[in-house]
Amino acid sequence: QVQLVESGGGLVQAGGSLRLSCAASGRTFSSYAMAWFRQAPGEEREFVAAISRYGRTTYYADSVKGRFTIPRDNAKNTVYLQMNSLKSEDTAVYYCAADPNLPTYRPDYGPPAFRSWGQGTQVTISA
Repeated sequence: QVQLVESGGGLVQAGGSLRLSCAASGRTFSSYAMAWFRQAPGEEREFVAAISRYGRTTYYADSVKGRFTIPRDNAKNTVYLQMNSLKSEDTAVYYCAADPNLPTYRPDYGPPAFRSWGQGTQVTISA
């Protein structure tokens, strides 16, 4: 089992930046991929970004491509979500996700593919 704890959410103006962190424990961090999802009020949880276990491959939703990056530090058991040029439509609760049986990510992996989730961190973008 993997335990995940997010931090770094908050309120920021449109055009600003924010970095989320997700600290993992419980299994060898470099053995599984990591992903970020988000959920806005009244909306379904949607994929944001993912990174393979050694960080060689990254994936992004079209809506964040070019603005967000997902680095990971395997020595610190932490994955980040660097968010730049933030827009009001980025307002959501952001969750990190993992599954110890998934060393990489595939675009057909939806939320049910991940068995471990953090508690979520609120990101609010003001106009």
